[in-house]
Amino acid sequence: MKQVGKILIIIMLCAAVWFAWQQYQDAKSAYAPLDQGQIEEVYDIHNLPEYSGNPAVEINGGRPDFASEDLQAKFFEKLSPLDDLGRCGAAEACLDRWHMPEGERGEIETIHPSGWHTATYDFIDNEGYLFNRCHLIGWQLTGRNADRRNLITGTRYMNVEGMLPYENEVAWYLRRTRNHVRYRVTPVFQGKELVARGVQIEARSVEDGGKELSLNVFCYNVQPGVEIDYLTGENKLAEELASPKEN
Repeated sequence: MKQVGKILIIIMLCAAVWFAWQQYQDAKSAYAPLDQGQIEEVYDIHNLPEYSGNPAVEINGGRPDFASEDLQAKFFEKLSPLDDLGRCGAAEACLDRWHMPEGERGEIETIHPSGWHTATYDFIDNEGYLFNRCHLIGWQLTGRNADRRNLITGTRYMNVEGMLPYENEVAWYLRRTRNHVRYRVTPVFQGKELVARGVQIEARSVEDGGKELSLNVFCYNVQPGVEIDYLTGENKLAEELASPKEN
């Protein structure tokens, strides 16, 4: 009987280890970055190549440009005021897991960022909508939602293929380590254009000096198959084969 008891204990321990491992894998898959393949590298934000098929390019070897005095392990969030054209500026934060939201995100449909147009194309997911209201600091990181200073007009492609993988990478690090992450997202506009050409995302883990998390990328605000007028937000099907449905 004693031998049977020992065997049962071993089986229970193995089951507990297996269950814990499954929970770890589930969390990892939920927050780990998507596989984007090899991305091109450029030196700085002023030397960006034209979009060539990858949703993002790496800047300065992935090294963010934070001053040493900015790398303090203390939560904060700071959004820039809108400029005279109603455009967002840089959004900065020092993130931690204790300020990450739980539950469902609220509605943001009442916000119309600069250059906003409602247009649909049948080859885009999410009911075909070309533009999303893209959070600069993702909702999953701080819970900030319907704030005009934190939402820009961004393509579905930039939102999901460009920005989301990096937001997931940061969220996964925060939940896994309980450390802080210095974070900055900067929309890049040209001249008086109302729609950003893309966003620069910079992040660095604080307590480990960027050993586990260090990134500096530019995500293109494009949608394959669609031509966008960045000055106004107007858009059309590439090669002018058809017109979008505009509401």
